[in-house]
Amino acid sequence: MKTKRPIHRIACVGEVMVELRARPDGTAHIGVAGDTYNTAVYLARALRDTDAKVAYVTSIGTDPYSDRILDAIRNHGLDATLVERRVGLMPGLYAIDTDDMGERSFSYWRSASAARQLFSDDSTLSLHDLDTFDLVLLTGISLAILPLAVRSKVLDWADAFSKAGGTIAYDSNHRPALWESSDIARQVNAAMWRLADIALPSADDEQALFGDCDNAAVAARLQGWGVRNGAMKRGAEGPLDLSGAYDFKPSAEPIKVVDTTAAGDSFNAGYLASIARGNSQLDAMKAGHVLAGRVIASPGAIIQE
Repeated sequence: MKTKRPIHRIACVGEVMVELRARPDGTAHIGVAGDTYNTAVYLARALRDTDAKVAYVTSIGTDPYSDRILDAIRNHGLDATLVERRVGLMPGLYAIDTDDMGERSFSYWRSASAARQLFSDDSTLSLHDLDTFDLVLLTGISLAILPLAVRSKVLDWADAFSKAGGTIAYDSNHRPALWESSDIARQVNAAMWRLADIALPSADDEQALFGDCDNAAVAARLQGWGVRNGAMKRGAEGPLDLSGAYDFKPSAEPIKVVDTTAAGDSFNAGYLASIARGNSQLDAMKAGHVLAGRVIASPGAIIQE
């Protein structure tokens, strides 16, 4: 797959939160995570030997937990220039519980998250701060947490950025509780799929949101909206090439699933890092699938190198 211009500067936009992961002894591990943040961390790792730079774009507070988040962003080698600090606000918090099969459930405390004020009228950040990047990653979570007026501005900016030669990557990463209604979620996601240069949907999210009967119906709908680049995540079945040019076959070797947290986020990172290197669509799908397999074999969103 060809991108519109070489990818040297990447921005991942969204919310990064404090993560509580329950341990068997009843205590909890405190970490830092969030969908686009997870992708940014794995992207930075995957592109460490190149001249590509990965920035994280968000709003956090000025409290000790926000300090912890900022330290984590920097310690992972991410550019924190576009991390806004807001007095009186705090980051969101979520807890992960996993069952015996590695499937996770989440509990969230994020209604007063500073990230909900990103790009608002009193923000120190402007959407045009993103104009200098070559690729910008957005997700449904990135958009759902924003007020309607700001969300509309983001869509307008993304359309203009793409038309000016930038690359927009999008993953719906659907979380129903974050949206005002299912109708609004469908409208916004439909608009984003129509303008995305790289589409990174998950089959189960798309079926849940749009009511598609199977994976083929998801692919047909997206392609009907003009999606030609990207890959649809299907778990162990492996990604589906949305261009229709390649048939990816995952390894038959089973993966022991410990924790599925960040499975899709890490796939996105492996895929986008490969595209940034100028590799083929098939290589990108393989890179994403392999990285996601490594991540789900370990607990937590960010695994040790």
